Amino acid sequence: MIASAVVRTCALALGVLVGGAPTVVAAQGYAGLGTQAEGFTVPTPGQSLEFPADHAAHPDYRIEWWYLTATLETASGAQLGVQWTLFRSALAPGTAPGWNSPQVWMGHAAVTTQQQHYYAERLARGGIGQAGVSLDPFEAWIDDWAMTSMDNTLDGLSLQARGDEFGYDLSLRAEGPLVLHGEAGYSVKSAQGQASYYYAQPGYRVSGTVRLPEGDLEVTGKAWLDREWSSQPLAADQSGWDWFSLHLDGGDKLMGFVLRSDSGDFSSGTWIEADGTTSPLAPGSLAAEPRGWSAVAGRQVPTSWRVSLPERDLAVEVRALNPNAWMGTVFPYWEGPVEVSGSHQGRGYLEMTGYD
Repeated sequence: MIASAVVRTCALALGVLVGGAPTVVAAQGYAGLGTQAEGFTVPTPGQSLEFPADHAAHPDYRIEWWYLTATLETASGAQLGVQWTLFRSALAPGTAPGWNSPQVWMGHAAVTTQQQHYYAERLARGGIGQAGVSLDPFEAWIDDWAMTSMDNTLDGLSLQARGDEFGYDLSLRAEGPLVLHGEAGYSVKSAQGQASYYYAQPGYRVSGTVRLPEGDLEVTGKAWLDREWSSQPLAADQSGWDWFSLHLDGGDKLMGFVLRSDSGDFSSGTWIEADGTTSPLAPGSLAAEPRGWSAVAGRQVPTSWRVSLPERDLAVEVRALNPNAWMGTVFPYWEGPVEVSGSHQGRGYLEMTGYD
């Protein structure tokens, strides 16, 4: 949904990349994502998304991401999850050559098993070829991490990343249409009207190899790619979020999020039928209640949830495959695979921020 603290993280990263001391500015909204978007383009309702153009970067918007999660299993039935994310953050609108580019890039990659959680982070400055997104064909990359296609679509992708203790090389094939969240891709995030452009490809079949310290694992499974960009996606008082992407039995899918604030939570999402038909959720119709907490990286994090959507007769328990799926990156958050039980069975991914 909303990428993990992209603005503040990339601002801090810029200070590291140029060898200076990073400057921390008092945030509005979680990680500064509620700050005013002066000079940047902001999403407006009624604007049609265009493909393949919108698979590429939008440098006049302040923040953007290409966010893929996959629920996988080995030949022996062991479950694991994979994350691959490329974030773009603009210090100013537009582009410029070389080190004058105002674009900053960050990559996160992870593999989560039932016993271990491995992650890595990459930081880059735009304009020098170290990171970016291009079409003809589509490619998103940072250093040697890459998400690539043979053409301008996202229908078939290859995915590579590696860290000190893990790596993966995966092939993905879409088995359904792109999904436009919200109102034809205009996704509202608060009662005050903050919004993003948001679409996804939630229907990938995956195969390939995951490399772990104990050896290579041949895996198969499902993957979900989120694409989102904005300049001020949160209200100033929103302190964090809980985001769910669930593959349910029978082929239906659910994307749902809850944005937390002292003045009241804001929830929304999309119900996706097995044939790709979508129904946007009315604000407040999705409920997510923490049911169990875990001590993770020195803090308490809700790793078991009760998620309900009465209009779809959905009442499920969502539990972390590995409660210790903590991303100890420049700006930390929780991200990991989950198991679904109750009125529906399934698997998926959960992202949680703001649990300091």
